[in-house]
Amino acid sequence: MFRTALRNVLAHKARLLMTVLAVMLGVAFVSGTLVFTNTISDAYQKSSAKGFGQVDVAVTAEGQADKGNTIGKTPELTQAMLNRSAKVPGAESATGVVTGFTAIADKKGKLIGGGWQSEGGNYWGTKDARYPLVSGHAPSGKGEVLIDSRTAERAGYKVGDKVRISVDGPVLTPVVSGVFTTDDGNVAAGGSLALFDTATAQKLFGKPGTYDQIDVKAKPGTSQTALQDALEQALPKNRVETTTGKELADSQAELISSQMSGLKQGLLVFAGIALFVGTFIIANTFTMLVAQRTKELALLRAVGASRRQVTRSVLIEAFVVGTVAGVTGLAAGIGIGAGLRSLMSSLGATVPDGPLVITPGTVVAALVVGVVITMLAAWLPGRRAAKIPPVAAMSAVHAKATTKSLVLRNTIGALFSAAGVAVVLAATTMDGSDGQAPMGLGAVLLIIGVFVLTPLLSRPLIAAAAPVLRVFGVSGKLARQNSVRNPRRTAATASALMIGLTLITGMTVMAGSLQKSIDKMASAAIRADYVVSMANGNELSPDVAEKLAATDGVTASSPLRDAASRIDGDTEYLTGVNGPAIGRLTDLKVDDGSFQVGGSRVVVDKDTAKSHHWKAGSGFTAHYEDGKQQKLTVAGVYEGNDLFQGIMVDNAALAPHQADPADMRVMVKAAGGASDATKDKLEKALGNNPAIKIQDKKDLSDSIAQMFTLMLNMLYGLLAMAVIVAVLGVINTLAMSVFERSQEIGMLRAIGLDRKAVKRMVRLESLVISLFGAVLGIGLGVFFGWAAGELIGTKMATYELVVPWGRIAFFLLLAGTVGVLAALWPARRAARLNMLAAIKSE
Repeated sequence: MFRTALRNVLAHKARLLMTVLAVMLGVAFVSGTLVFTNTISDAYQKSSAKGFGQVDVAVTAEGQADKGNTIGKTPELTQAMLNRSAKVPGAESATGVVTGFTAIADKKGKLIGGGWQSEGGNYWGTKDARYPLVSGHAPSGKGEVLIDSRTAERAGYKVGDKVRISVDGPVLTPVVSGVFTTDDGNVAAGGSLALFDTATAQKLFGKPGTYDQIDVKAKPGTSQTALQDALEQALPKNRVETTTGKELADSQAELISSQMSGLKQGLLVFAGIALFVGTFIIANTFTMLVAQRTKELALLRAVGASRRQVTRSVLIEAFVVGTVAGVTGLAAGIGIGAGLRSLMSSLGATVPDGPLVITPGTVVAALVVGVVITMLAAWLPGRRAAKIPPVAAMSAVHAKATTKSLVLRNTIGALFSAAGVAVVLAATTMDGSDGQAPMGLGAVLLIIGVFVLTPLLSRPLIAAAAPVLRVFGVSGKLARQNSVRNPRRTAATASALMIGLTLITGMTVMAGSLQKSIDKMASAAIRADYVVSMANGNELSPDVAEKLAATDGVTASSPLRDAASRIDGDTEYLTGVNGPAIGRLTDLKVDDGSFQVGGSRVVVDKDTAKSHHWKAGSGFTAHYEDGKQQKLTVAGVYEGNDLFQGIMVDNAALAPHQADPADMRVMVKAAGGASDATKDKLEKALGNNPAIKIQDKKDLSDSIAQMFTLMLNMLYGLLAMAVIVAVLGVINTLAMSVFERSQEIGMLRAIGLDRKAVKRMVRLESLVISLFGAVLGIGLGVFFGWAAGELIGTKMATYELVVPWGRIAFFLLLAGTVGVLAALWPARRAARLNMLAAIKSE
């Protein structure tokens, strides 16, 4: 039986090629994902490990826990602690570290490093071992700065050039005193690093005389743990925390690994989808192969082969196919991993240098996925093959599915579909987070149910296309009949496209609805013309709000300032605003009381009010970070959203309790409204700072929606893999259908159907099957998009369902194009059949 199975594989190489391709693409996606994420993770881990080469023990401040109504304040690492650390037994040296956001502009004034990767720090003394100088000298004073070699190369800076730099708002123009190299992971990933002398860094980052961290280097022969013990004995208890360099490197490696795991899981989900779609193709292929070999298998039974041996022979074929697909998929996946890394570099997302990482786990995963998926998909056709009675050797036609089996299939499909719809509908009545798991379960049940019911659905839906197919005459009529001749095969082929389009349509509906909701939120909640913030999301210096308020043409402005407080024993974050102006800058719906902020009067969003059982007129006590408290009164309760929520307090009441106030955003209203001229005035008032964003309502809406758009485009690209696999499935089905119907096609040619008509018949059959799958997929996608929107609506009051009819029409057109293109080769093959040879074939 083993030799028989191998001979069958070699005899049907062309038939199995599409199956190998389908499995290979799925395996390539899985192995490519593993190679890519392992390579990036390994490069970052090695880069970060180098960064800890100068640190044997790191000393950081340990925050005090909140107790009662007291806000804990993190203690500071002082110069005295640094001096004491340098003198402990076993310490060779101690370095004070200061860090903070520092934006560097290129020569065109544009921000380098993408905002969040723009860092700054201090250069220790005249020679810092952490940052070897390539050229120039150590910085001195506010007028000099060091920049990393990668940034210098990208922006074209050299020693002696002036560079525009922003720390927390004001623009500085120091001279580049030197260029250094670094193993910093952010720099390796395309960010930037600027270094000032220690005193200047402390002043710029708001930490005069203190440090963020103290790095201690051990003397030769002193272990990291021994130095750690000595530091813990010498430094104040409960005020500092010590960590060895090895622990830092391990922690960083674990962090990088966890960050990469999210990307890896996301990519593997789509690899799974491609494999899931490929499973239909494999099952379809082996079903048709078994059907075509009815006589052969029945004769094997007649000469003594058992059912188990027949099943085993089919599974051996699947094993060979899966092994070939696994090996070729692994090779293709290695290429995909290398290609993705190169693509990231070409898109500007620089990653640290390092070799391509191909782990034994990746190799095993590729082979296991290829073999296991293929054998599982071939098991059911193999089981069916074993049931072929020996008497079937007398006839070329194997018994069709019984009425009992079809009724059972349709009953199971109906039950799964009904259960799926019921669970999804029930999930839409739940809260956003509570309904996610039930909705996912309902979606899976519904997709399985529809897949099982697809043979039943194929007849009425394909029959609906009959009036259009009649236009094509005999070819159209034959195409319709061929499409419904074998409903199971048609269903398996159409289901591959259905799954891909279900996901694409569902995400498109959600993305369009979210975009509309965000636009609505921005226009409904904001009366201000502009919102000003830092490019990296960090805090703004308070003088930014002062400069904006003093700008000609600005009629109202308000900084939005976060401040921690303790209310009723719980931590609550207050939002400080300009009380007299906030009403002119926002348009929030008030459910209870009035929107008045000033003195001790505050406004609270509905959710916060509900959690504390507050209403208009309620009073409460807020305990501030300086230990003082204030009695506040709820003037009104408003409907919050993603832009505005929480407790709004007048900054005049809040500022006296803040040691280092900073603003998250500043809202601005201008006399002439939003215009290019007004924006230019605001930019000039802030010194054309590259680190500060000035956004109008549309800019704000676009920036919020940008992540959805980016994610959607990535998902489109990933789902394209599933669509490609589905296309292979259509080609495979049609090619084998043509082979199966060789005699029939020969007869049609003999009675007068010309080659063009034969080609047209095959193409129309492919078009009908593809559009059938597209209609099911788009229908399910719109339903899932609506259901997911109901969950989102519980968290976003402005959510509104938007059905993108234009995109849906494009998806239908795409499915039709897929059907036509997939039929090119099978149609040509059918038209070229020799009619006499075809008539004599069995």
